[in-house]
Amino acid sequence: MARTPSNMLDLGTKAPSFNLLDTVSGNMLSLEQLKGNKGTVVMFICNHCPFVIHVNPKITELAKVYREKGIQFIAISSNDIEKYPQDAPELMKVKANQEGYPFPYLYDETQEVAKSYDAACTPDFYLFDSNLSLVYRGQLDDSRPRKWHSPYW
Repeated sequence: MARTPSNMLDLGTKAPSFNLLDTVSGNMLSLEQLKGNKGTVVMFICNHCPFVIHVNPKITELAKVYREKGIQFIAISSNDIEKYPQDAPELMKVKANQEGYPFPYLYDETQEVAKSYDAACTPDFYLFDSNLSLVYRGQLDDSRPRKWHSPYW
């Protein structure tokens, strides 16, 4: 992730509910409809972020593996499309298809969902247990896109 650190919701926090447009199917989907039997990963991602682009193959792979284990992945983009037109819903659908996302890619137009999760950057990850209680929040791993490597961070 960039130098913007993840905010840290308290562990045990219940996953905030949402009902958002799935840019792939065109349907409105809720957390209750999507949650996994054993756990749920909510990811705040977007199309243009080099840090998201860097982890796209890994999150796609993980989502495929863990779906079979009862863990549901959910991606949400909350970016302002006036500032970041490449993150518009129609381009989110294209990206999801190109990447082969095995999870819904939801659009948070008002940014209210991102605010309710206290999401600060992309990618930001939240892992909830089967009761939708937060058990992890933060980054996927310590890897960075090659051009972002620096001895200073």
